[in-house]
Amino acid sequence: MRLALGCDEAGQPLLDVVAELLKEHPDIEVVNLSAPVSETQEYYPDVAERVALAVAEKGFDRGILVCGTGLGMAMTACKVPGIRAATCHDTYSAERAVKSNNAQILTMGARVIGPELGRAIVQAWLNAEWVDNARSGPKVQRMVEIDRKYLGDPSAGNA
Repeated sequence: MRLALGCDEAGQPLLDVVAELLKEHPDIEVVNLSAPVSETQEYYPDVAERVALAVAEKGFDRGILVCGTGLGMAMTACKVPGIRAATCHDTYSAERAVKSNNAQILTMGARVIGPELGRAIVQAWLNAEWVDNARSGPKVQRMVEIDRKYLGDPSAGNA
């Protein structure tokens, strides 16, 4: 699996914890798309857009974004056609984001959760697999159709 990471200055401490956890997974290639700390501070929407585009363009299988709350990152990432990003602050939501909604991007808030919970959420999200079944498949397909409707592009928003 190829995994894109991104954060702003508020999310950096939690993203550091996540990056350490991911080192325990040799089967996951991780690329941090955050701006280097030494550069001029960039806004979280810019980071979210960069990660979401990388996932949407199929360069990465999934992405993880961290800011203060995780909310702005999710809102921005979901603006990219075909992306389903979910803010998760518990393990059940992280699992269901993938299993029920085929979410490709996990967002978390470093000011909302601590490092150990962050690790558990990422682990639950990584362990979850999307299964296109009779219960969830039509719902995700409907999200894709709504995405296409407002884009006016019939090829956008692939499940």
